[in-house]
Amino acid sequence: MPWYNKIADRMFEQQHIVDHAAEINALEGLTFKPFITVSRDPGSGGKPIAELVAKKLNFRFYDKDLIDDIAKSAEARTEIMKSIDEKERTLTEDFVHNLLNPEYITERHYIKHLCKVILTVARQGQVVILGRGSNFITPNAFGLHVRITAPYRVCVARAVEFERIPNQRAREVIRKTMAERSGFVKQYFGKDINVPKYYDLTLNTTYLNLNEAAAIIIKAFEQKFPKGK
Repeated sequence: MPWYNKIADRMFEQQHIVDHAAEINALEGLTFKPFITVSRDPGSGGKPIAELVAKKLNFRFYDKDLIDDIAKSAEARTEIMKSIDEKERTLTEDFVHNLLNPEYITERHYIKHLCKVILTVARQGQVVILGRGSNFITPNAFGLHVRITAPYRVCVARAVEFERIPNQRAREVIRKTMAERSGFVKQYFGKDINVPKYYDLTLNTTYLNLNEAAAIIIKAFEQKFPKGK
């Protein structure tokens, strides 16, 4: 059985993926080069900050590419993966859709390929991986796990300013996206996305611009992974 299948199966048995490097390595003697994962609230600036960190470090940035890679791994259409990306599902939804839609991806199938792609990407190192519970899939010892957040009012104001959408619409989008991401992590990893102990660094970007936030993350990465080690 491939190592990513073992991790996915263990997650379903224990309701979460093991997050200790020794336990993951024991599956197949896996080794990783340093990488960064970024969890973010919508409107917190998480994506542009993660992109900037990748650019400054000359790392590859993984966001939408993950969806494409998971779709290829699962031999499914990218549109199908987009429809379930970072969203929780009920058992009823999973059962009904699986019966009615021959292209539907079950929870176990989705998690298996999510683990495969994220672990494969992380093992290569020199990557910044955005979301998808990547900090719960990859080993703590080899990655810098970052959480980027901001108060709800700040996230809404930024959505209005940068997405140019009405305030009420911004509130709906922010609430919906926060709930989906939180539910996704809770369902598949049995964790609360907002608990600080699951990250090496948590940034409140209320008073930080993109460059300032990126500089803090890079400094933390260099502190955890000194050059030459």
